[in-house]
Amino acid sequence: MKKKYLFQAISTMACVSLMCAFVPVFTGCSDKSSSVQPETKTQVEGVFGNGVNLQPSYYNSGNADLGWRYMTSGNSFNFDTGNKIKTVRIEIEPGQETNAKRWISEAKTAGKTIICTYHKASVLGSDDANELTAAANWWKNNYSSLGGGFTINLMNEWGSHNLTATAYANAYNNAISIVRQVYSGSIIIDIPGWGQESYVAVNAVLARGTGGVKINDTNIILSTHIYAGNWVQQRTNTSGTVTGSGWMNTADLDYLNTSGRSVIVGEFGNGTSGSADWSGLVDNAKGKGWTVLGWSWNGDGGSMNMITPQFQAYTAGSPKTYSKSSYWNTIINKL
Repeated sequence: MKKKYLFQAISTMACVSLMCAFVPVFTGCSDKSSSVQPETKTQVEGVFGNGVNLQPSYYNSGNADLGWRYMTSGNSFNFDTGNKIKTVRIEIEPGQETNAKRWISEAKTAGKTIICTYHKASVLGSDDANELTAAANWWKNNYSSLGGGFTINLMNEWGSHNLTATAYANAYNNAISIVRQVYSGSIIIDIPGWGQESYVAVNAVLARGTGGVKINDTNIILSTHIYAGNWVQQRTNTSGTVTGSGWMNTADLDYLNTSGRSVIVGEFGNGTSGSADWSGLVDNAKGKGWTVLGWSWNGDGGSMNMITPQFQAYTAGSPKTYSKSSYWNTIINKL
């Protein structure tokens, strides 16, 4: 989402949910293969370490210094991360392909596992399947030129709180089939409702209440985003019938864990107002063995940046100086 600060009104309650976006990659990805072998949940478990998100597209026209020298354990800048930042999730706005190639190359040099996310700020939370298809075609056209060697997160936060499991499955079946023309690795897909509708995603995987429609590709990883404003609008029973709604709780994560697919927390942070226990939810996710990725290293556009100032202009051979923000411990202590 644009500078991480887009909000969506939900239900008749005056609830809001943060539209988020971004980060790290599965180094085991490969280019087009004539025989894509789906991975099981146990095979992809543990591929990613915990880490952080970066959203550089909106700073200095994307010509941003990402502060890699501060992200290593035992660096000389009083930024010791305790080797907790193993994965980076990099959000890429369409039109930033040239800059993104450098970002990805630098992440590889820094020894990070990389997830790259197509992030179009103007359509976050959209239910328009054409937007998801556009993201898939963007990957088809750009995966190779970006250098490969990362995990694709197909699109950041596609789908609203109202999206049905059937529509979610149909849209992703089409989009995944396009990406598969150039990429055979695990594909991360954000669950609907800005990463919050766990029941919709699971029902789309297991064909619950969808008339038999389901996401056919099994080599996928579901991604949820966790903030205080998390609201689950479509809690369902195992038949896919909506039974209630409410602030996200651990039962919602438990349901997500029944999908038979690996799950990550693609974003988490303390921003947005609401009654979801974001901290407890992150702890619960870690207890399930899920990778958690903090929002954000930098690029939030508000208060959720681990380093300050906002991304500075990149100059080859002249890395910029950053400081820890007051938000540093909020994220690093959860990784």
